[in-house]
Amino acid sequence: MKTFPDPPEPPLPGPEPQAQGQVSLEGMHRTVPVPHPREGFWPQWRAFAGPALLISVGYMDPGNWGTDLQAGAQFKYGLLWVVALASLMAVVMQIISARLGVVTGKDLAQCCRDWYPGWLRWPNWLLCELAIGACDLAEVLGSAVALNLLFHIPMLWAVIITSFDVLLLLALQRFNLRTLEAVILVLVATIAFCYYLEIFVLPQTRPGFLEMGRALASPHLSHPAMLYVAIGIIGATVMPHNLYLHSALVQSRRFERDDQSIRRAIRFNTLDSVIALSIAFLVNAAIMVLAALVFFGRDSVVVAGGQVVHFGQNTDWIRVAYLTLAPLLGTALASTLFGVALLASGQSSTLTGTLAGQVVMEGFMNWRLRPWLRRLITRLLAIIPAILIIGLRGEGSVTELLTLSQVVLALQLPLAMFPLLHFTSSRQRMGQWRNGPFLLITGWTCAILITTLDLCGLPELIQTAWKVILGR
Repeated sequence: MKTFPDPPEPPLPGPEPQAQGQVSLEGMHRTVPVPHPREGFWPQWRAFAGPALLISVGYMDPGNWGTDLQAGAQFKYGLLWVVALASLMAVVMQIISARLGVVTGKDLAQCCRDWYPGWLRWPNWLLCELAIGACDLAEVLGSAVALNLLFHIPMLWAVIITSFDVLLLLALQRFNLRTLEAVILVLVATIAFCYYLEIFVLPQTRPGFLEMGRALASPHLSHPAMLYVAIGIIGATVMPHNLYLHSALVQSRRFERDDQSIRRAIRFNTLDSVIALSIAFLVNAAIMVLAALVFFGRDSVVVAGGQVVHFGQNTDWIRVAYLTLAPLLGTALASTLFGVALLASGQSSTLTGTLAGQVVMEGFMNWRLRPWLRRLITRLLAIIPAILIIGLRGEGSVTELLTLSQVVLALQLPLAMFPLLHFTSSRQRMGQWRNGPFLLITGWTCAILITTLDLCGLPELIQTAWKVILGR
């Protein structure tokens, strides 16, 4: 492990010091220098900005797009309040996760390994791997849809082709990670800008803002199917493995361990989380709103050249989602641009998912694998169910699989949230940096609310999963 000529760091008042050789993401640990406070706000902000940006990529992945599209197409603005609530919960939980990493010098997985009984390591690790596999299933399906749109490759073959993204990961490792994420975010920002123009500029796709406001102000789950989709939206937004990853990524900054430096690191990481995840919320809300405008209450759309695209209750919404951009760009260009952005979001989430897998495996089990091998195992485990279901049921089951994968993420969430809140609310573990009243109340409220929704939706989850697998 590379060492830096830093002065000896005094021990913190509450947390235990990090053990030598057990740092999170060893190749990134303390590699980004932080300027002196005298250099002003912007140099410090540029130094600390980044971890939440990487995390936010996972909040704009194909899983989010699939659940947002399904919600808008089936219930119009009825679940817009869920997107807002889930985004708010995500901001709170990521702020708390970053605080844990900054103060303790450990990621969440390492904290669970060191501070909980040893017998909990295996079930915790296996369930985390299940969540990462569910998330990777969404990346597989999103990338496959993108390949289908761009090159008209049949979905089954497109799914198989996504297994070769291991080679892409090896090629991308030669470049600076910030440069790669900047390129990917430019592509996603292009889609966001197009959605902005459609919502605020084009008259034919301008939504009813008063109706949207009423939907936000009057939360309800009036339709029985809304609960299942709502749980999927929450799972797609408040991703459990991102809580582990964020607590590791903040340790890439080389700041001092005195009180003032820790306070500054917490403040800038909080700001980073709020800004990055607010942008992700706007993108997700725009996708749902435009899906509501284009698809809700309709059984077909006429595109350029007079072609009619039919859809109904069982439509694979993510495969016709490019039509939300057709009023602005025309059908052909909309299909190409949407495919590029979807492929970019899937591959960028692939990178962060690989990092999260490393954090979880090294943190819980202290096992270390090469990133490409880790990626290969995770991707193959995600591809197998996709190939089986698409092979047996045909190409019309992508959205169902996407939503199911996000519901699995939501079911895993309490197992990450409760330990995170337990550690960060403890004076013994966090000293003076434990959660204050606001984070304490909002954090535990989020955890209890999500757990309640999970328990209420569990019977429908089992029933729907059975239908997705058997195609009935």
